[in-house]
Amino acid sequence: MIAYRRPVRFEDVDAAQIVFFGRYMSYAHEAMEHFFSSLVGGYAGMIMDRRVGVPTVKLEARYLAPLRYGDVVRIEVTTLRLGNRSAVLRYRFIREQDEVLVAELDHTFVTSDLHALRSCEMPADVREALLAHLEAPPASTM
Repeated sequence: MIAYRRPVRFEDVDAAQIVFFGRYMSYAHEAMEHFFSSLVGGYAGMIMDRRVGVPTVKLEARYLAPLRYGDVVRIEVTTLRLGNRSAVLRYRFIREQDEVLVAELDHTFVTSDLHALRSCEMPADVREALLAHLEAPPASTM
């Protein structure tokens, strides 16, 4: 698990004075960039220099409690599933002052060759980063 901390800014909240639902996707992207920071050149190097992309093909969100201006959110990122060309990252958004889980996002992406604009085998270093944070399967109840 990799954790990324971020304050909720005034620009993130809507007229109801809570974080607008679409901002969670921006927060997740920031956390994903942090997740891949261990790669040579980081996330930007993967995209800009190596031309390996991770376009989103599916995104599922569950909203459980509000975040407000001034809160600090901790985003815990794990790998939920790992394939040869795709993976699912799970983002858990935790309000730090009371440790409340406020949202979860499951983000499916496909590794892509940005020159050819089609899927490609996952590079070894990307796979290693994802594998290092793979969630353990639930224990059997039998």
